[in-house]
This record gives sequence, C-alpha cells and structure tokens, in this order.
Amino acid sequence: MDNVDFSQPMRQSSKGILVIFGFNLFQFFKKFFVALLAIGFSLMRKKSLMGVTTTTISLFFVGLLIIILVVAILKYLNFKFHLTKNDFHLSRGIINKDNTIIPKSKIQNVYIKQNFLQQIINVVSVNIETAGDKKSEIEISALDRPTALLLKDKLFNKDSINLQQVDEQPIQPSQVYFKISMKRLLLAGLSQNHLRSFGIIAAFVIGLYYQFRDFIENLNLSDQVEDFITLDEAMIANLLLTNLIILFFVLLISVLFSIVKLIIVNFNLQVIEHQKTVEINKGLFNKVSLILTPSRIQNLIIKTNRVKRYFGLHTLYVKQTMVNQKQQKNFNIIALERPQVDYLIEKLIDNYSFNGERYKPRPYYMRILALRMLIFTSAINLLATLFFGYEALWANCIVIPIATLFVYISYKKAYYIISEDFVTLGSGFVDTVTNILEIHKVQAVKLRQSIFQKTSENCFCNHLYSVKIRDDSLRQRI
Repeated sequence: MDNVDFSQPMRQSSKGILVIFGFNLFQFFKKFFVALLAIGFSLMRKKSLMGVTTTTISLFFVGLLIIILVVAILKYLNFKFHLTKNDFHLSRGIINKDNTIIPKSKIQNVYIKQNFLQQIINVVSVNIETAGDKKSEIEISALDRPTALLLKDKLFNKDSINLQQVDEQPIQPSQVYFKISMKRLLLAGLSQNHLRSFGIIAAFVIGLYYQFRDFIENLNLSDQVEDFITLDEAMIANLLLTNLIILFFVLLISVLFSIVKLIIVNFNLQVIEHQKTVEINKGLFNKVSLILTPSRIQNLIIKTNRVKRYFGLHTLYVKQTMVNQKQQKNFNIIALERPQVDYLIEKLIDNYSFNGERYKPRPYYMRILALRMLIFTSAINLLATLFFGYEALWANCIVIPIATLFVYISYKKAYYIISEDFVTLGSGFVDTVTNILEIHKVQAVKLRQSIFQKTSENCFCNHLYSVKIRDDSLRQRI
C-alpha cells in the first residue's frame, strides 16, 4: 500500500457522510426529545395535531431527514485538510468558510476514537487537541484506521512510514501491562457507588413527570385509584409493602444501570506500556485510545473503599493538562491491584514514595465539616416539613447519625504529606481518596481565612490552604 500524500488537500472517507448524518440526527433528537415525545403522545390519542393530519406530519419528518442528509453531504464536501512541514491546515463550513492553521508544535494530543456507527462502517475519528483549549480544536470524523494512525504519526513529526507497516504494527507496544477480566469488571461494577445512578434515574423520572403532568392528570388516574381503593379496603394495609417493593426495584434498576454503564465504558480495558508513555484502550460502543504522557500529568488520584479493598480493586485517575472535560473522564484505569497501582505511579511520575510523616488537619477542620452538615440537615428538614408536614421529621433518626458519621470519618481519613517534590493528600467518606501532586507543577497557592478562624495570634496555624492547578483538576484543603 502506497503512502498517503498529506501535502495535498484531501477529504475524509466517503463514509464520513453517514457519520456526520448520524451525529446531526442524534443532536436533533437530543435537543427536541421532549417535544417529539409530546407529539407522539398526542398522535396516539388522536389522528391529528392542531388540525394537521398524521400523513402531513410524516411527510414533514421525511423532509427534515432529507435536509439533515443534504447538510451532512455539504459538510463532507467542504471539509478538507492537509499538512505542510510545520502546520496542519483545515478548511470547513457551508455558508461561512472557516480556514484553520495549527502549528504542529502546538498540538498536545491526538486521540483515535470509534463509536458504534463508526465500528459498523469500519472507520475511526481523529481528535486533535491544541495547547490552551478546553475542547478539541479539530475532529476528523471518518478515516480508515491505517490512515488515521499515519496522520497521527505525521502530526508528531515522526519518520515517514507506509500504510502497510502501520496496518501490521499500528502501536508497537512494549507490552500489554494490564488487561481487565470480565470477573474483575463485574466486581468493580458491584462495588461502586450506586447512589449516583439512583439520583440520575430519580431525576429522570421526576423530570418526565413534570413534562407530562398535564397529560397524566387528564387520565384521571387519581380518581381511578380512589375508586379501586374504595372497592377494596384491604389494599390500604398493603400500601407500605407496595411502596417498599417499588423502592427495591428502583434500587435494583439503579445497581444494574451502574454495572451496565461501567461495563460499556471499560469493556476490554487494556493498559499498554510503551517506552516513555502509557496507553489506555477501552470501550464497547465508543472505543477510545488515549496516551498518558508523564510530562503533562498534573496529579494522580487513587480511589478505593472497604468493599473494593476486599476484592483487591483500586481505580487510578490521571489528570492531564489541556484536556477537554469530556475526554478527561476516560483517563482512568479501574480494577487494579495495589502493586499495579504502585507500578503505574512509578511509571508516570519519577521518584515518588508514600513514605513520609503524615499530618492531620487542625481540629477546626472537623468544626467546618460539622457546620456544613448542620446547614445541610437544616435545609433537608425545612424542605421535608414544607412538602410532607412535621411527620417527616422522623427522618432525622437516620439523617443525623449519617451526618455525624460523615464528619467523623471524613476527618479521620483527612491527612497530608509534604516532601521536597510532592504533596500527598488523603480524604473521603465512602471512598478512600489519595491525591498525588508534583510541587513543581503547582500553578497557584491560595490562603483563605474566615472570620471564625481569627481566634488566636498564631493565625498561620489556623489558615486553610487551597492548592489549585490549571483546569481546576485539584482543589484540596489542609
């Protein structure tokens, strides 16, 4: 296979039309999902909407699909890129033409991704990130993998190689250091925090209810339920049991949602060790390939909890500079054993050691936590009283012990170690969190002191310290 000539303006693969069409269609339905759902419900009840027949509405949607397809074709035809010795050139746009020139020296990362549609038609997307940008500057939606790998190589000024070599040995890894098994993937899913998923599902259901509240009220469900209960008084005695069963199923759905989501994101997770970098490959429907570069790493975060420690599971989060927020979520490696975590830390940052004298925050930190929990529980009590009456105050039998436990455990887990080259910070409540930061990469140090902290002449000892680095990837108090 001959070399691709990137010096001449070239388009993406013609399959890119399908990718652009699919993306635009998804964005359209995402933006107007609620409106389309409301139209669907209205059409189910009657065959017309505000005098417009179902046939007319169907023709409207067909015309809309044709417009989205035409826009995709025009975007494809007007998207051209090429390389010069020192720059990457891109022209795009339908009505307003946009010409972008990016010096190769400003390119920070080149990511190769492949979503479900791209897997079906056998293409990949290339994301090019530049210095100082919070999101990808350029995304080429459809290239065959050998061309994408060759373009990535050219952008980083590597020696020219042909596509046959790239196709046969696309990565040239030193070794596959870690590959997750399905057993450890399931254990990681079972042992994660499922409360977040419960909150997402609850918020989704409540949101749908408020969007379609009028429609639900028109069904007169409350009158039907009232009539049913009047006919069968025994149902009242079983109401509490029914609610508990519903709550159990909601929790079960939340757990399954968490597990399925984690499996989809981290499917076939591999950590490939190169000579100077570490590569992460993972994903089922949306495959990603990411490079961890030691010189660009701002801090490392290790998370675990009691259940995960029992199964020997640890998660390593890597915070890199100038990476967009969405992409940053993929910079984590789950289900690692403790020796594997230590090895990767040694690989990514030089000469780090957990040894050192641990310092606890001053007791005032516990009072800060207690004050926050007092404000939180007061707000919960106020809302519960307004919506459910004074009977809801019985919930304090659960809320207050949990709040007290939160203050105690959070203070117990809090510590810091300061050495010549590193700052190590410990925190957490359910999870045990360890933050590792290289001192020479600190962008700013902020000292804060509230009016309540000015209780003695030795104010320095009562300060709260906040360490911030670029993109707010670390905010911790000592």
